[in-house]
Amino acid sequence: MEIQGTIIKIGDTEVVGQKGFKKRQIVIKTDAQYPQTIPVDFTQDKCSWLDKYLINQFVSISVNIQGNEWQGKYYVGLQGWKIQHSEAEKSANAFMPDRQAINLMMENAEEEQDDITILN
Repeated sequence: MEIQGTIIKIGDTEVVGQKGFKKRQIVIKTDAQYPQTIPVDFTQDKCSWLDKYLINQFVSISVNIQGNEWQGKYYVGLQGWKIQHSEAEKSANAFMPDRQAINLMMENAEEEQDDITILN
């Protein structure tokens, strides 16, 4: 399964248990009609993969759904096995004009308008 969203939190690597099991959580917010805040755990050697990502980046994460039972209660979690910058972010940025370019175009248009003389 794959989910896409904007990173809103990247946790620190935690070491759990006597055997030194490592886990690290990332939280993303989806860009759906009703946005969802979704935590995803990365474990062991995959924890370091999150070092190259920053808050507010748009990513695509491949996950496995995991469930377990403990003392009569059931739990579900998402374990990430792949993360990458999303193509949706790249294509969206390609269509977003640079603010400086817009300002320059507006200034040039105003100068051209000042240069126009009306002949009767």
